[in-house]
Amino acid sequence: MNHGDLKALQAPLLVLVVAAFVAAAAVYYTDILLQEARQQLTRQQAQLREADTRLHKSGEEKEIIASYLGRYQQLQRIGFIGEEQRINWLDGLRLANQQMDLFGIDYQISAQRPYPYAAELSPGRLALHQSVMKLRFRLLHEEDLMRFFSALSGMGAGLFLIDECTLKRTQASAAIGYQPNLTADCELSWITAQPVGAEKKP
Repeated sequence: MNHGDLKALQAPLLVLVVAAFVAAAAVYYTDILLQEARQQLTRQQAQLREADTRLHKSGEEKEIIASYLGRYQQLQRIGFIGEEQRINWLDGLRLANQQMDLFGIDYQISAQRPYPYAAELSPGRLALHQSVMKLRFRLLHEEDLMRFFSALSGMGAGLFLIDECTLKRTQASAAIGYQPNLTADCELSWITAQPVGAEKKP
């Protein structure tokens, strides 16, 4: 092969080299596009799984809400869920006093504060609060004490816990008739609950 032949092959060789370079670049670029497509597919599949999980949880949450909605609304009606219903508490005291035919009730209510044993009850996303009420009332005999609290509970005025009660015998009167024989000093906690964060809203 002489110089003329090499010169004649120069152009085809150049074209071949360029073509090979272009082909290699195309393969490299195609590989990059394929990797990006796979990554995008992976992201989309992850988003689809996440959306499917949210949809599934949403369905479960709807079922839970449907299952417990009636009981939740009942707790709202009796004043356990939501703001304190102190007027209802006092109405309950008055009506229980009348029902038991007692001799009147003196009371004091403290400011509301977080319920100290809330963690033991695992209330979930409900914040529990309490207001301590001190009561003093008079009774004919010991059995009237629990009858009174049973009557108060039956008023549907809210949820309360009896913390302590002390009974003292009163001075007997010489007069004959319907009169108290005991004085009760009791402390109870009215318990209310609100969804977490609701108490912070104006």
